[in-house]
Amino acid sequence: MNTYAQVLTYAIPGFVVLILLEYLASKWMKKDVANSMDTISSLSSGMTNTLKDIIGIAIVIVSYGWMTEHFALFAIQSTLWLYFLCFILVDFASYWSHRFNHEINLMWNRHIIHHSSEEFNLSCALRQSISGIVGVYFFLYIPMAIVGIPAKVVAIVAPLHLFAQFWYHTRLIGRMGFLEHILVTPSHHRVHHAINEEYIDKNFAAILIIWDKLFGTFKEEDPDIEPVYGVKKPVRTWNPFLINYQHMVRLIKDAWRTKKWSDKLKIWIMPTGWRPKDVSDKYPISVIDDVYAYRKYQPQTPSGLKMWSWCQLLIHNGLMYLMLINIDNMNPYSLGLYAFFLAVSIFAYTSLMDTHKLAIPSEIAKVCLGVFILLKYEGWFGMSQEYNFLAFLIPIYLVLSIGASVFFIVKSASTNTLNESEMQDSLLVS
Repeated sequence: MNTYAQVLTYAIPGFVVLILLEYLASKWMKKDVANSMDTISSLSSGMTNTLKDIIGIAIVIVSYGWMTEHFALFAIQSTLWLYFLCFILVDFASYWSHRFNHEINLMWNRHIIHHSSEEFNLSCALRQSISGIVGVYFFLYIPMAIVGIPAKVVAIVAPLHLFAQFWYHTRLIGRMGFLEHILVTPSHHRVHHAINEEYIDKNFAAILIIWDKLFGTFKEEDPDIEPVYGVKKPVRTWNPFLINYQHMVRLIKDAWRTKKWSDKLKIWIMPTGWRPKDVSDKYPISVIDDVYAYRKYQPQTPSGLKMWSWCQLLIHNGLMYLMLINIDNMNPYSLGLYAFFLAVSIFAYTSLMDTHKLAIPSEIAKVCLGVFILLKYEGWFGMSQEYNFLAFLIPIYLVLSIGASVFFIVKSASTNTLNESEMQDSLLVS
């Protein structure tokens, strides 16, 4: 089995258990830390990132293996100390890549999805990018390559470093004593996710908070200033695909519309949020000025649609998990087709969560793709012999899915809650 897929078969259930425990703890502590639709959107975003990683949608400009081959000054044998050194250097590189994502206009598109939730809980930790397709931060790993840290060590340490950033996305854990001086804690990361003027663009570190203290970006959580979460230009949609690319669409539009050629080039490398004056005057974009007066994105959602959205999430998590445990038996074409089906389906049901008219055409595309797969493979990707219930359940699901989409969209239209304007503001027009 693909090593990364194998790791995910253990990591995903672990994440789900921890999210459930956080929810139960929040009820016991009588703290409201989650919004149902926001949680579904976060977990769906996590699925899109997993699909991107599994099918390898990435462009590597310079591989780490190439750098060690050409830059390494020493040939180091794998030891416990080497893994420790690698972890420190990966954490250092993570600080700077994270900071660049926040401070450079073009790079913000790689990271906006992670900050897009207006809640702060463990599920929002899974809002990971599908827009960071090109690996642009290879230069940050040159120090490791010069030292001679083997690629296989980095391959082990990097995912562990990533997973270690999950736990501190919570409001339920207060300050942690002496650990506040060493590690990134929930208190530190609440500051990082906040859009309050006092907190914004602080605490970029991943594991060791020392980097922020060393480079002047540290901010302690103030008990008198409650963090407000989200992004300054609210995304106003549950659809992770639209969230991933809306900032890029704005940059492209601004670069096209501005009359100065210098601004057409500058816009990509200027600080995040910078816009040419002629464009900002003619095409203003709504930005949150008073974070305490801002109303979160919480469109009216019928209880039936909430229940159906949870069903969709569970169904697609099951289908993705089925793909992970059977990945060794699938050729690249089948794997890509499977991932594409799940991506279209996630786009469809998250559009339905927004009660947007895009839900119907995307649902039709999903059903047509599903029927094609069933006919081509005489079942579900040849798994019907091992999982014979799939040949029966998949067609039923496809019928129910398009029926539910039509029902909720028609019902929303009849009650004047069809959410076109919100999603148009998020991406389609500005």
